[in-house]
Amino acid sequence: MNLKDKLQELPKEPGCYLMKNINSEVIYVGKAKNLSNRVKSYFVGAHNAKTTRLVMDIVDFDFIITSSEVEAFILEINLIKKYRPRYNIMLMDDKLYPYICISNEKHPKIYYTRDLKKKGKYFGPYPNAKAAKSTVDMLNKIYPLRKCNKIPNKECLYYHINNCLAPCIKNVKKEDYQEIINKITMLLKGNVKEEIRSLKQKMKEYSDKLEFEKAQEVLNIIRDLQVISEKQKMETNMLDSDIFNYAVRNEYLNIQVLHLRDSKIIAKNSFTFEMIEDYQDMFVNFITQFYLINNNPIPKEIIIPDVKIELIPEEVKNHLVIPKKGKKKELLELVNKNIQTELENTILKENKKYETTIGATIELAKILGLESCRNIEAFDNSNIQGVSAVSAMVKYIDGVKSIKDYRKYRVKTVVGADDAKTFIEIIKRRYGRLKNENSVFPDLIIMDGGKPQVNACLKALKDLDIILPVIGLMKDDHHRTNSILYNNQEINLEKNSNLFKFLTNIQDEVHRYAISFHHNVHGKNQLSSKLDEIKGIGKVKKSMIMKIIGEVDFEEKLMKLPLSQSQKEEILKIYNPK
Repeated sequence: MNLKDKLQELPKEPGCYLMKNINSEVIYVGKAKNLSNRVKSYFVGAHNAKTTRLVMDIVDFDFIITSSEVEAFILEINLIKKYRPRYNIMLMDDKLYPYICISNEKHPKIYYTRDLKKKGKYFGPYPNAKAAKSTVDMLNKIYPLRKCNKIPNKECLYYHINNCLAPCIKNVKKEDYQEIINKITMLLKGNVKEEIRSLKQKMKEYSDKLEFEKAQEVLNIIRDLQVISEKQKMETNMLDSDIFNYAVRNEYLNIQVLHLRDSKIIAKNSFTFEMIEDYQDMFVNFITQFYLINNNPIPKEIIIPDVKIELIPEEVKNHLVIPKKGKKKELLELVNKNIQTELENTILKENKKYETTIGATIELAKILGLESCRNIEAFDNSNIQGVSAVSAMVKYIDGVKSIKDYRKYRVKTVVGADDAKTFIEIIKRRYGRLKNENSVFPDLIIMDGGKPQVNACLKALKDLDIILPVIGLMKDDHHRTNSILYNNQEINLEKNSNLFKFLTNIQDEVHRYAISFHHNVHGKNQLSSKLDEIKGIGKVKKSMIMKIIGEVDFEEKLMKLPLSQSQKEEILKIYNPK
């Protein structure tokens, strides 16, 4: 499914999205209040250079639904930590996410930081940096931990205003610090009701005294506390867990698992299967295989819905938890929410895939009166006035490209630009070899062209004593696919039909493959002829140079060849002219 179709499936809910490149690597992780609007925005309008480069690299994406934008932020950070996407790293080179730290020192202090290298107890990361800084200021005002970076030789102002225990002049016990740290920890973990109640009382007292500025300061502290302590499902105090859930729709079973590590959700895995047995049995079998066959590490808890678990081996069963309420139940429901969206997308995707692949081959076979068109091979030629002539073949199985079966051919016997003779040579080479090897022939051969190309293919097959159906894809005056030529009959196609799109894709693909091969061969041929003009390069050295042409590290390998510096410079001028 292409990006355009996939974009239409995005939900209008908060969550995180993961952009992927052609190698399925996560190259960018982002958060959104509305996934549909945010992700679509990348593909419309003008962007800055960084975003433009990102969009050019995107070939696929995934997403995880959350319950709020704040949760999406926390999840985004966890995913960035896991995948280290290069576009996110570019954004984070000079600025990490904010944390609040209680230092691990004899005389601890609490401070705001983006550097996690120092030892200490960290809280965060926080979505709102300003609120985090304000909270640190507020905590430093309330609790008498040390404020200075280095302990001085005498007491400072903080001691005199009862805002520091003054370890510089007093022997402060560890227990005194621990009591303060415990209170701060409770606040930073969200248990702020009592503190907020106390602050509201203080604010009222200031207001009653008409000290409105002080009352406003207290109100600001209350607001900062409320922002910092917002309850989030993506940041929990649970044990390391895997949370599994499943759902069934239209004969599809989707199983998803959220991985909770160090109190944070760091990843989501999704698996979709066609129903082949009872869905609960498939779910239970999947969990067993997930750990005992795929060797995924077993966490402290495996959270699952209420299903029969009798058959699960003890080593897995001992970690199972079936929650009835609370945080774990909420996480199960969150997984289910993601599953419902995944199932909707899967069904749409599978229907679309069927219509544009297998469904199209079935329709083609019906039109041509053939039993099957599951195995298709298509051919095209490429040359420049007969120079560097090549041919290429692409294969489609069940309507899907089978790239490992693609073939490239250098034309050996034809002089000049003769499409028909070139096809005769290539068809004989291709199917003569299959015949000698007793290999499987395709159900259908597609030629890029009309009657001359089709007749050339049929002649070559006849000479080989092979009978295969052959069609030509004919183009109109604007060089666009127009109709099928089969058995000397022209069959017009509906331009909006899936079959038309399918055949056009095949024609475009074989043309692209042939052109790409031609450019490569032509470039080497040009270089080869110019190498003859460089003094001191004979057949042996020329062969060594030609072997490394087109490689990514061509220049590096060239420098290692037994050539003079002047010869290397001349070759680079030819290979990479300015």
